[in-house]
Amino acid sequence: MKKKITILIIGLILGTYIGGYFSSETVHIITERPIILSEDIYTELTDSKILPMASIKVAGVDNEGNGVATVLTVQSVRGEGRVLTNIDKLLFWTDTQNSIRTAKQVAEEVTGIEVSGYDLIYSIHADAAVIEGPSAGAALTAVTIAVLEGKQIRDDVMITGTINHDGTIGPVGGIAEKAKAAEEIGAKTFLVPVGQSKTVQYEEKEHCEQIGLSQICTTERIPHEENAGEGLDIEVIEVGNIKDALQYFFEE
Repeated sequence: MKKKITILIIGLILGTYIGGYFSSETVHIITERPIILSEDIYTELTDSKILPMASIKVAGVDNEGNGVATVLTVQSVRGEGRVLTNIDKLLFWTDTQNSIRTAKQVAEEVTGIEVSGYDLIYSIHADAAVIEGPSAGAALTAVTIAVLEGKQIRDDVMITGTINHDGTIGPVGGIAEKAKAAEEIGAKTFLVPVGQSKTVQYEEKEHCEQIGLSQICTTERIPHEENAGEGLDIEVIEVGNIKDALQYFFEE
């Protein structure tokens, strides 16, 4: 009996230790999220300095399924390797925070530039909901690479897609709506994940047949595959990873 009690006590002690370890790790991860700047601090950081800066147009889909677009800017200032932002609602968007962290890591690997001595400031100039979720990950990575290399992104090229830690670009939804939004703000090239340049649209047709004295009608949805840029003045191109995408973004 005493042996069982001793084993139970040891188990409880180990459980408490392990639980405390993982809890501290979780807190550490959470504290790495982007820091939200007040308007005063943001102005103080940016107004008095000429900062390396790059911008990219970002397409998204609003809550009603409509395509929307905005401009995302990244600035670099000497600091402590932090990620700063004046995007008010970003604090609540865990997916977007993760995308920014991954974008920074991938940008460092692609460029070979260590940013521990610099702070990166992310700003958005219109509807911040456009970058909610992971679908702006590829755009965040491209613009971060641009600011680290001192390059400017072409304003007639846009991209949608998640960003993976190995630099590959993952699938997203709303491709057709985003392509339309991209065209509406002047993009001529829209980069999408592999396998997503074509979309399936459904046409509803009523089918009726006579059964005895009754006519039975049903509505059927007929699938049609079409290019995501169908009917638009924009070229939709598939890219597998961020390095493939960069050749379209940077002026030669």
